[in-house]
Amino acid sequence: MKRIEFLGCPMDSSTTSESINRIKYSVVTGHFLQHVVVNVAKVVNMQSDAILRESVSACDIINIDGMGVVWGARLLGHRVPERVAGIDLFYELLAMSATSGFSVYLLGAKDDVVSKTATTVQNLYPGLNIAGYHHGYFWGDEEAMAQKIRESGAQLLFVAITSPQKENFINRWKYQLGVNFVMGVGGTFDVVAGKVKRAPLWMQNYGLEWLYRVTQEPGRMWKRYLTTNTKFAWLLIKEKAKQLTSRNR
Repeated sequence: MKRIEFLGCPMDSSTTSESINRIKYSVVTGHFLQHVVVNVAKVVNMQSDAILRESVSACDIINIDGMGVVWGARLLGHRVPERVAGIDLFYELLAMSATSGFSVYLLGAKDDVVSKTATTVQNLYPGLNIAGYHHGYFWGDEEAMAQKIRESGAQLLFVAITSPQKENFINRWKYQLGVNFVMGVGGTFDVVAGKVKRAPLWMQNYGLEWLYRVTQEPGRMWKRYLTTNTKFAWLLIKEKAKQLTSRNR
């Protein structure tokens, strides 16, 4: 697993299996490990949000989730073996936990969504030990939420809250959560619970998941993706031009 820097953002050039092996070792040995995934929107927001940048940089594993970032990093000369999709890693870690006897905690989304997610993953992985779950609207008392997670005895924590709230919450409370592994999973619970459909595989492979999201929620998503994708393209063009200028000197 190699740490690279892309557009001023640290991230790991790694595979899904490498990430899983490192996470399992951390849980087995009882060492804390903080995980995050980065995509186009997060790379763009890290340019101006110093707190988010600090929360991401503090992570032990920074996986690249988003073909735009994979292609962009490769364009600038980085060797990135594959995209490590957060939702795929989530499922893999649940399967690992069910097999190894690790306990998990699900945090985020609305009451009905996180409840449905817990039921769904329990059915998918019958041996899974779900230590607890809670909705994501607890901002009045973060300390009490951290204590509830700690008292559950969970070893892995999955946080399905929007960015940058989840990254900053995890970074603020990581040493009070009592878990060995914590990962932000964004809108994963909405997909697992069937509230939102995931893009077809061909759209995932061509980096078009953002377009699929826009077709599902055009009123809320079109402006967000248009803005971040445009900014990302401009950042990439400027960095590539800088590289070419430097080589020609």
